[in-house]
Amino acid sequence: MAISDEMRDYRTKQTMETFGFLASFSWEQVYDQIDYLLAQGWAPAIEHEHPQDAFERYWTMWKLPMFGVQDLETVVQELEACHRAYPDHHVRLVGFDDYTQSLGTAFVVYEARG
Repeated sequence: MAISDEMRDYRTKQTMETFGFLASFSWEQVYDQIDYLLAQGWAPAIEHEHPQDAFERYWTMWKLPMFGVQDLETVVQELEACHRAYPDHHVRLVGFDDYTQSLGTAFVVYEARG
């Protein structure tokens, strides 16, 4: 059975986060994901990286993880601050699960074209 070009593209596509195979989130969906992250008790953290380096290295963390933060607006303000400071970088929100000591979720909030 031959693999279609569409399937081949999907299998070789590099993604930057948990939801990389979906269309970009609307702001309402971003807020819903942040609410979910906070409801799980995960620590939000923000990472950024220039598009040309996004697949070749670990992303740079913006400040420290926001341990104990339970306010959506605080997380959104930090995402916006990171994007203002690095407008030519991808900005990703990750949720660290301290119980399992693993990454609970990660998704790109601002995707730079470059």
